[in-house]
Amino acid sequence: MTIDLWLLYVGTVLVFMATPGPSHLLMLSVSLSNGFRRSLATASGDLTANAIQMLLAGLGLATVIAASRYGFAIIKWAGVLYLVWIGLRQIIASYRRQVDSAGLAPASFRELWVRGFVTSAANPKAVVFFAALFPQFIDSGAPLAPQLLVLGATYIVIDGMFLATYGAGAGWLGRRVRGRSRALIDRVAGAGMIGAAILLGLRGQGD
Repeated sequence: MTIDLWLLYVGTVLVFMATPGPSHLLMLSVSLSNGFRRSLATASGDLTANAIQMLLAGLGLATVIAASRYGFAIIKWAGVLYLVWIGLRQIIASYRRQVDSAGLAPASFRELWVRGFVTSAANPKAVVFFAALFPQFIDSGAPLAPQLLVLGATYIVIDGMFLATYGAGAGWLGRRVRGRSRALIDRVAGAGMIGAAILLGLRGQGD
């Protein structure tokens, strides 16, 4: 892979990332209610799912997965329902618990990792996306594995930077809100979780 081809790939990914998706909205929600440092667990879960999807695409399983429309539906809607449940639970908890200056108790790192992983994994068509994207930037005359590694690592780094930027901004806002306003932030964060689920559900509706 030449440097010019790699730069073209970077530009393509940046354009793709310019429109916030469910994972970005989830990152905003988690960072608002749990802080930036803890939201990195969510970003890690998201990127882990991306890495697995890239591996599946590289192994040529995209065609098999694409042929299973029921498999797509089950994975997708299970993820949607999970995010809706998390969002509703957070909104209800903000009313039921006594909110002090620290706000609601933060979720565990494991739970936050699972949220990120499920949100990304619930979009199984990402496997097909990677399978369609990567060949456009692969030099057929060079070894395949190193090129797939470079393309995958580049995507994860760029996506990680976007997730960190969203998380840092939301975390900055969350640190400056206290008391009743903090309860409102928790409700907004819960609504953001539900919004991420809606975005995920709407993706591919015309397929």
